[in-house]
This record gives sequence, C-alpha cells and structure tokens, in this order.
Amino acid sequence: MATAVTAAVSLPSSKSSSLSSRTSIIFSDRINFTKSNVYSSGVSVAGKAVSIRAQVTTEAPAKVEKISKKNEEGVIVNKYKPKNPYTGRCLLNTKITGDDAPGETWHMVFSTEGEIPYREGQSIGVIADGEDKNGKPHKLRLYSIASSALGDFGDSKTVSLCVKRLVYTNDQGEVVKGVCSNFLCDLKPGAEVKLTGPVGKEMLMPKDPNATIIMLATGTGIAPFRSFLWKMFFEKHEDYQFNGLAWLFLGVPTSSSLLYKEEFEKMKEKSPDNFRVDFAVSREQTNEKGEKMYIQTRMAQYAEELWQLLKKDNTFVYMCGLKGMEKGIDDIMGSLAARDGIDWLEYKRQLKKAEQWNVEVY
Repeated sequence: MATAVTAAVSLPSSKSSSLSSRTSIIFSDRINFTKSNVYSSGVSVAGKAVSIRAQVTTEAPAKVEKISKKNEEGVIVNKYKPKNPYTGRCLLNTKITGDDAPGETWHMVFSTEGEIPYREGQSIGVIADGEDKNGKPHKLRLYSIASSALGDFGDSKTVSLCVKRLVYTNDQGEVVKGVCSNFLCDLKPGAEVKLTGPVGKEMLMPKDPNATIIMLATGTGIAPFRSFLWKMFFEKHEDYQFNGLAWLFLGVPTSSSLLYKEEFEKMKEKSPDNFRVDFAVSREQTNEKGEKMYIQTRMAQYAEELWQLLKKDNTFVYMCGLKGMEKGIDDIMGSLAARDGIDWLEYKRQLKKAEQWNVEVY
C-alpha cells in the first residue's frame, strides 16, 4: 500500500524572500514502485535546489489484461477428450481431386447436432476405429476444420474435414497406409466416427471486418481458409460483414489437385474487390526464369505489394500446410525487409506478438 511521504526541506536565507531562513514543509503524495526503497530526490522550492530523503512503501502495478485482435471471445476448447469422445455420423464423403492427381483428397461432413461448437480456424481430433499393434485404441489425429461455424448445411450441426489419403512405400519396400487418413477416406455415409475437441486459437480469424487477410496454403492446408472464406463470402451474419481484402495463395502439384477451385471462383465473381486468389501449380507452371511455381515463387511475383501490406497494423497473415513452405517465404520477406534496413526475423517476431503472423504447419 502506498504511504504519505513527509520531508523537511531546508531553505537558505534570502532578503527578498518572505519565508523564514528555515521552513518545514509537510506534503503528501502517492508514489508507486516495484519494491520498497529509501531514496533521495532533488526538487526546487522558491527557486533553490533542495534535497528530499523519504521512505516509500511499494505496491505492485495493476496487471493489464491483453485484448486479442482475434475472434476468440467465448471460444470453447477441449469439450470432448479421448476418454469421452463425441460420436458423430458421416453424412457425406466425396473425393475432390482428379483421377490423375498424385494422391487422393476427400471432403467429408459429419453430424455434430451442435454439440461441438467450434469456431473458424479451430481443429478437431479423430480417433480411428480398431486398435494399434499393442492392442490399445488408436491415438487421435488432429485435422483443421474445413467448414465455417455454420457448417456446410448452414445449421451449425455439422463439421467438415479435408483429408488426403496417406499411402507410401517404406525403406523395406512395403506399402504403408496412414491409419486415420485411410479410415476417414473410406468412411461411408451413416458410419460412426469418434470426435474430440474443438482445439486451437492460433488460426482464429481477426475481429476487424476491414482487415487484410493473407492466406498461404499448400494442399489440405486449405482447410481453415475455406472456413474463413465461406463466412466472408457465402454467408450473411448480423454481427459480421467482411469489407476488407482476402488474398489466398494455394500451392498444389497439378491442376487436378486444386481443392475447392470452383468455390473460390464463385467468391471471386461475387466479390471481385474483396477477394484475390492465386494458384501455384508446381508441376505445370513456371515463372519467367523457368523455375517451378511453388507457393513462394508465386508470392515473389507480388513481393513488393505484399511487403507494403505487411507494414500495416490491420494486415494478418495465416499459413497452413507443409512445413517446407516457411523457409521460401522467409527468404522472400527477408530480402525485402533488408532493403528497408529491417531485420526480417525480428520483424516477424513482432508480427507474431501482435497476432498478425499465424502459422500451423506439419
């Protein structure tokens, strides 16, 4: 608790002063410090420098609560855990890549009856049926949610995922199938599925409906951005109308691997001033130097524009997909920042602290 401070001040005699040669001045004030201390301080009284010596008792400064820029008010996490998962049903499961695409990706919708109240940008866990080699239930796998909070059917009673079937050949020449991805891709409508969550706050949308939102995705990393974009352009909300700029970069190996392409083209047609989309098809496209068109290669074509946007405090970057994309993007931004005499890695740390640089890679 702060205390009153009492001090005796000695003043030299002065013919022009009406004060006596020695005057005792009593005063009170509130002084807050981080620890108790005895201190000396110089002040001026009647134009003369004097010294004060006082005992102060400290009080801890009030804790300032951080206000998030993201839409995280009321967000629910971990309502359902592995020991008590929610049992939903598969309502729809369809392959969304072409037959000649390198790998299969499926879009699936599960019933939740509103019992898993997720937000755009969150994830859910899936526990595959069966047991592992030790006879224990399979561990959950997390997947980014690919639908808005209203769900694909608009009734807040479903959740959608975008899942690539994992199949590879190991060092012994054996074909290995990912347990959970194959379980999900093989689900038939009506089948039960054990769900956990929702989880995560890293990828939540910004509150500001006038923000610039730059979305960087490879493959199934498109999932959270589909949820963003449905809310922005396919739905009507009384408390939210997007008036900013949404700019999506999506990288895939072949044009037959482009996910939700028709949806994004409809959004572009509907809101040409608010939505931009750029695809990077690595096995079919090259830049002017003949280099394969990866997501960072496509971004490099707009590097200066992107850098100028990153200088604004209402620009938010979201990255989701393969971890390898990070280095290429850092290389682009690093060279641009250096031209302005800015250390990119330090600048990126500041953006992260301000919730303007958000990453979910694997």
